[in-house]
Amino acid sequence: MENKKKILIKLFISTLYLSAFTFGGGYVIVTLMKKKFVDEYHWIEENEMLDLVAIAQSAPGPIAVNGAIVVGYKLAGMAGVITAIIGTIIPPFLIISLISICYNAFRDNFIISQMLSGMQAGVGAVIASVTYEMGAEIIHKKNTVSTCIMAAAFLASCIFHINVIIIVIACGLIGALRTFVVERRMKK
Repeated sequence: MENKKKILIKLFISTLYLSAFTFGGGYVIVTLMKKKFVDEYHWIEENEMLDLVAIAQSAPGPIAVNGAIVVGYKLAGMAGVITAIIGTIIPPFLIISLISICYNAFRDNFIISQMLSGMQAGVGAVIASVTYEMGAEIIHKKNTVSTCIMAAAFLASCIFHINVIIIVIACGLIGALRTFVVERRMKK
């Protein structure tokens, strides 16, 4: 792998760029992180990225920052964490500061409201793309248990309106139990 200083510089520029041009929340940045760190830089394997996203999603706080933390730690330890956090929080901090100063001008501006409305449609498409890619990866592995867990989580959320926290905890417990059972069988 590249030397640590180059990795930190690339990590900072990448997280700064992703954070500056990602609208619509953390799930959008997850797709862009995958494209940057898995597809372009080849720093992380696709399966590992799914694991990192699961960790980021289950931790409290914004998924964009949590995702940057786990990717930064994977790539360069604590220096990577600090670098990724700084790169991720600078753009929203500056944008929110500017908007708060100009709030009255933005609040009733027709053009701004139409821009945001159009961006919502784009964000919906990006989130649907992330969902499709992550789900397709699970289905292509042809692991019946994982596919059933995914389908049950989807039904619990969309049909039965069960709180997402309960779903994530339940899926984590099922995964832990499954790992425990598999490891126990391998020891026999």
